[in-house]
Amino acid sequence: MYFSISLAALVTIPAVNALVYVDSTGKLPALGWNSWNAYYCDIDEGKILAAANSIVDLGLKDAGYEYVNIDDCWAVKDGRDNVTNQIIPDPLKFPTGIKGIADEIHALGLKVGIYGSAGTLTCGGYPAQLGNEALDAATFAGWGIDYLKYDNCYIPANWTDTYDACVPDAWQIYGPYDNGTCAASPRDAPPGYDWSTSNNAKRYRIMRDALLAQNRTILYSICNWGHAEVQEWGNSTGSSWRITGDITPDWARIAEILNENSFLLNYVDFWGHNDADMLHIGNGNLTLQESRSHFAFWAVTKSPLIIGTALDKLAAEKVEILKNKALLAFHQDDIYGGPAEPYKWGINPDWTFNATNPAEYWSGPSKAGTLVLALNTLSTPVWKEIIFSEVPQLSKEKSASYHVTDAWSGKDLGCVKGRIRRWVDSHDTIAFTLGKKCDW
Repeated sequence: MYFSISLAALVTIPAVNALVYVDSTGKLPALGWNSWNAYYCDIDEGKILAAANSIVDLGLKDAGYEYVNIDDCWAVKDGRDNVTNQIIPDPLKFPTGIKGIADEIHALGLKVGIYGSAGTLTCGGYPAQLGNEALDAATFAGWGIDYLKYDNCYIPANWTDTYDACVPDAWQIYGPYDNGTCAASPRDAPPGYDWSTSNNAKRYRIMRDALLAQNRTILYSICNWGHAEVQEWGNSTGSSWRITGDITPDWARIAEILNENSFLLNYVDFWGHNDADMLHIGNGNLTLQESRSHFAFWAVTKSPLIIGTALDKLAAEKVEILKNKALLAFHQDDIYGGPAEPYKWGINPDWTFNATNPAEYWSGPSKAGTLVLALNTLSTPVWKEIIFSEVPQLSKEKSASYHVTDAWSGKDLGCVKGRIRRWVDSHDTIAFTLGKKCDW
């Protein structure tokens, strides 16, 4: 069951109806694992179950990770069942079917996710859901599915949109992006256009309604790459919505997505979250410092944290990043639903849209106190200084002292006066929780 509430009193955006489940699914951003960034189409039952067992064995389940998500390429590619029209799991990859593997994952105390697309085919060319939403939602529910990632490939002409919204992303075609705007295009929407009336929004609402008609809660993750101003209508349609094109395992792309997300954070609160895409920790050539920053900013912006690597090969130091207690506590805070936000850009003047050097100084409230972070966007180490009187949630007294805990190490630093200054490696992030004000 679900109901809707007005978020007008909670966030600084126009009133919208949020998708609210009575069992609290989707109130907080999701935590889990997905097969795509680890294996792409080369998936099978053994790899998915190995990941599920690793989530338990590595302590990730105890840290809060719960979803085991099967991405694209799980179905038979050449069609549906001739009699029932149901989508068919590939019997070579999943000999016990999706129901069989779901039962095993549930037995571990975890949940299971599946992948689909709001088009005629998935991005990998497999059968998709457009026109079969009710049937496939019922099939997913019958298999015991708990989560649907819903992509945006192979859209037929009668479902395409008249207009394109601006997504200031390197993979789009309307750059360069002058401070986050797109170049003029003949496909620009007229001023005041209501994107919730777009075909894109309609396609995603059809599947939302199909999922809500089932007898189990299925978290709905919209993956339309930021198209059709999804942040304007995503909250009434799904629990999270992708805001950009796909992530890649390199620092330039991570910085670019962080920069874009930093201008959309007023859409984030309980029951609705910008999805900055899956985590690439353990993939590509990301350094340990870049992995820390990647995780820290996905966590504090309250993006879903969906691990995307082969867990059986993940270095212990990167497992520890994924289990960081302070950042996960902020991410899963049940009192403060909003994200951390930039309060000073650092390298650039405030409110500068810059894909290479996004905002560097961030803060946000939590049950534990005020979380403050400083990112080094440069390719060389630098001194970074967090000045307490500049942090919006703190006193403007320049000599104020606070009880400080290092978010990475968990070390209690005692009462610290006025500021914190640290030498920060290239692309690394320092983070501290500032608790009660100290009385001297």
